[in-house]
Amino acid sequence: MGIVSPGFQGRPRPAGPALPPGQYLTEDFPVLSAGPTPTVSPQDWEFVLATETGAEYRWSWPELMALPQETPTVDIHCVTRWSKRDTSWQGVSLDTLLDGVDTAAGYAVAHSYGGYSTNLPLTDLRDGRAWIAHTYEGRPLPAEHGGPARLLVPHLYFWKSAKWVRGIRLTTTDEPGFWETAGYHDYGDPWREQRYAGD
Repeated sequence: MGIVSPGFQGRPRPAGPALPPGQYLTEDFPVLSAGPTPTVSPQDWEFVLATETGAEYRWSWPELMALPQETPTVDIHCVTRWSKRDTSWQGVSLDTLLDGVDTAAGYAVAHSYGGYSTNLPLTDLRDGRAWIAHTYEGRPLPAEHGGPARLLVPHLYFWKSAKWVRGIRLTTTDEPGFWETAGYHDYGDPWREQRYAGD
């Protein structure tokens, strides 16, 4: 039988539901970006949804704000291993934006002001799983966290929730985005630890 020092309690365990493997809990909201933070005012912001046939659907900031709004509270998980619980957002569901869009696409590529892009299966943007979020914890989303609006896809690693989103292009083939081309996993499921290509 091993010897245990008095007072030894073992490793601390996160309170609440389990985190994805390899993640640690943080109360902060770390700022991680691949380049400089774009400055985009709501007056100049526009979101464009383009189908594989070239059809385009456009929303200005006032038009986005006039759509039905949702207030998801979700856990988020960064590929750099931090997780943050119960984050509160407000935005427009992708279900609302895709309603009535005629498409046979199976994939989507999100594009951002500043040139960033990321790819996702279209099914991951449907059924209440993704939003164009403009408010965080009751306040306008700060630029360093992707404001005025970012894609929010909380069930995937957070690099898939493209900051400063300006549009989504629907495609019939999978087209890797910025980090995926650089060696990150094509899908990015935190529960399967899909951090890098080959995971």
